[in-house]
Amino acid sequence: MSERKVLNKYYPPDFDPSKIPKLKLPKDRQYVVRLMAPFNMRCKTCGEYIYKGKKFNARKETVQNELYMGLPIFRFYIKCTRCLAEITFKTDPENTDYAMEHGATRNFQAEKLIEEEEKRVQQEREDEELNNPMKVLENRTKDSKMEMEVLENLQELKELNQRQAQVDYEGMIDQYREMERREREREKEEDERETKDMLERALVKRLRDSDSDSEKEEESNSSQSKMSSTDKPTDILTFDKTTETQGATPGGVKRAKVESWERSVGTLGNGKAVGSLLVRKKQPAAAFNKPSSVAAAASSSQIDSKVSTADSHASKPVTTQNGSSSLSLLGAYSDSDSSGSD
Repeated sequence: MSERKVLNKYYPPDFDPSKIPKLKLPKDRQYVVRLMAPFNMRCKTCGEYIYKGKKFNARKETVQNELYMGLPIFRFYIKCTRCLAEITFKTDPENTDYAMEHGATRNFQAEKLIEEEEKRVQQEREDEELNNPMKVLENRTKDSKMEMEVLENLQELKELNQRQAQVDYEGMIDQYREMERREREREKEEDERETKDMLERALVKRLRDSDSDSEKEEESNSSQSKMSSTDKPTDILTFDKTTETQGATPGGVKRAKVESWERSVGTLGNGKAVGSLLVRKKQPAAAFNKPSSVAAAASSSQIDSKVSTADSHASKPVTTQNGSSSLSLLGAYSDSDSSGSD
């Protein structure tokens, strides 16, 4: 695909351009080209406006017997977008522009007309001064006189404005300086106020932080004092609980409801429950089979003494190192003895 874009063709060494036959084409032949409208125009037939930059498929031809400094002039034919009337314009290399020729009128060319009029007047003046020295002197005198009149009129207008306005320039300058001074003072006061507010906010924040730290210290001290006020951490275990009757024993004594966590270590009851426990000493087999009256009396006295000691222990529980009560141990021992005796 790249070879089709090559502009330079190969010419063999024996190439002779005179052998190429020339086509006999007319000099005023036309070509179809794509162009844009060079200026705003209005169709004379239907009054349609054609704006600058509108694209057309135009026919192009070379104007015969018309040259500007050896440059050819071209003519373009376009059609109106509404009525299809033919519009023609041609190039103007003298003014580097285009000239409307037929079918439409050019719009918005007042500035161009003024420039053309000025050029015409200047050209006529130069032609007059070319061969007439007195005309040159006359034109210079006229120009200087007109310039003096313009300066006098300008000075009169300035004096009239000063008399009517009566502006005190010194007062205006003083007022402007005073306004600048007040503006600087106001900005300085605002900066000082903002700085003071920032310092106050920082101080309040520090005070709040110190207050919060002191409150935390007081809370920690109070909690420590409360913990120290209690004698022992396990004293809460000896408080009486609200018991619920689960059932009655055959002897008619009501038992408290046993929690799941108390089953492995026994129950913590009151003195009556502990007092009802019996601690028996294991006797030899022979003595157990035939107990004597003396042994029976001795065992009954021992039982009474143990019951009284158990009551005293129930009135004052003793806590061990692991936080459990001795009463729970007694209860466990009593349960084991009762199961063994049974």
